[in-house]
Amino acid sequence: MSKKIPLFNLNYGEQELQAVKHTLDSKWISTGPKCEKLEEQFAKKIGSKYSLATTNCTAALHLALVTAGIGAGDEVLVPSLSFVATANVVRYAGAKPVFCDIIDLQDLTIDPAEIELRISPTTKAIIPMHYAGFGSNMEAIQKIADNNDLLIIEDASHAPLATYENKKLGAIGDIGCFSFYSNKNISTGEGGMLVTDNQDYFKKAKLLRSHGMTSLAYNRKDGNNAYDVIELGYNYRMDDIRASLGLAQLEKLERDMNQLQHVRDYYVQALHSINDIIVPFQNYQGRSTNYIFPIVLKSSNIQRRENIRNYLKEQGIQTSVHYPAIHEFSIYKNDAVALPKTEYIARNEITLPMFPTLQESDIDYIVEMLKKAL
Repeated sequence: MSKKIPLFNLNYGEQELQAVKHTLDSKWISTGPKCEKLEEQFAKKIGSKYSLATTNCTAALHLALVTAGIGAGDEVLVPSLSFVATANVVRYAGAKPVFCDIIDLQDLTIDPAEIELRISPTTKAIIPMHYAGFGSNMEAIQKIADNNDLLIIEDASHAPLATYENKKLGAIGDIGCFSFYSNKNISTGEGGMLVTDNQDYFKKAKLLRSHGMTSLAYNRKDGNNAYDVIELGYNYRMDDIRASLGLAQLEKLERDMNQLQHVRDYYVQALHSINDIIVPFQNYQGRSTNYIFPIVLKSSNIQRRENIRNYLKEQGIQTSVHYPAIHEFSIYKNDAVALPKTEYIARNEITLPMFPTLQESDIDYIVEMLKKAL
């Protein structure tokens, strides 16, 4: 093995070290001024009126559903080709996730035609997930939502600053949710953000984020310790240490997105002559974060996919799979549904290494080894 190429490479440096040191020196490390600053800057960049930092994107999605009044007896339309949290949060709220297929093997986002097909009298919301930072068909989804009085909660975990028709993803629907997990475009280890233009949603989400308490400890640091608990809330707060990391990462995001676009462009050109694969989203018109680089094997099966991944591993190339189909997990076996395109992707997608500092020579090597594997 002459090379070792990771799937992802964290872009931390002196900026993050100094950001954390400054917070530690301040002696305030729980939810406080850094969280407020991150919320303010993130909302400005996304173009939303309100922004709320959370422990992770799962918490943000759960808050979004509860805030919007979704609960027992309701149905929420979700993609099965996503991380399991997209569906789990619907169950957290007491509602039922209804799984939808993707558009096709080129566009791996939720299919608007599937959404229309699966709407029922108890459907209350749609959660489109912007796969790899490429936007779902929000124009069609918005029309369906308007015609059926449905809420749109965007799972924009892959998509900070990505766009669809010049609109920022996450700021198109009623509520948007972002992830700052360790391998995301903005990385704080764990963390997330909820954004909305609806003041009522924001106020309720902020209340529920911290146990339903009428004030945070940071707001009581002047010695006034009186507060009330008026809702059954959660502990979904972000701390200032992670918020300081988020601020440093937010400053790097534009630069990293430009570098990732170059990496993607080079990959696409290098893979152009391989007829055995599909590179999704080649006709996308907006701006993507290029969070991951997926390829899809043609006329294949899961055994062939795993043989190829194992060969690449032997050559020092780390790969992954995005994602196993949620509806095929044991926990969702009672929600059985046939989603052939999602099932094909789950068995035949390979995620290749993708990060801003990935070198062209490394991409050449990855493509050469992929050709040999195929």
